[in-house]
Amino acid sequence: VQLQASGGGLMQAGGSLRLSCAASGRTFTSYAMGWFRQAPGKERESVATIRWSGGSTYYADSVKGRFTISGDNAKNTVYLQMNSLKPEDTAVYYCAAKTRSWYVQYDNWGQGTLVTVSS
Repeated sequence: VQLQASGGGLMQAGGSLRLSCAASGRTFTSYAMGWFRQAPGKERESVATIRWSGGSTYYADSVKGRFTISGDNAKNTVYLQMNSLKPEDTAVYYCAAKTRSWYVQYDNWGQGTLVTVSS
């Protein structure tokens, strides 16, 4: 089962993009799904997480109030609505899933989708 992210592209600062992530092949059980990003020369960072049990969401401070994570556990899909984009949001964005437990690391990763925000 492979996760596939899409929706990246080039956007001017202040604009919006919506990233999507879906599983190819059979569906799987997951406890959470999330979005990460890695900018050139920087380490990968967590952007947003959704925990299916209870629907709790978590965001990096840098994106709070601008990004919204949502999804459908039964369909293994997760979305990231990105508003008020800034040049510092430029990065490769990855989706991931926790398939073993909420308390362990993400273990299923998708390929990245590039988001470029111009000033």
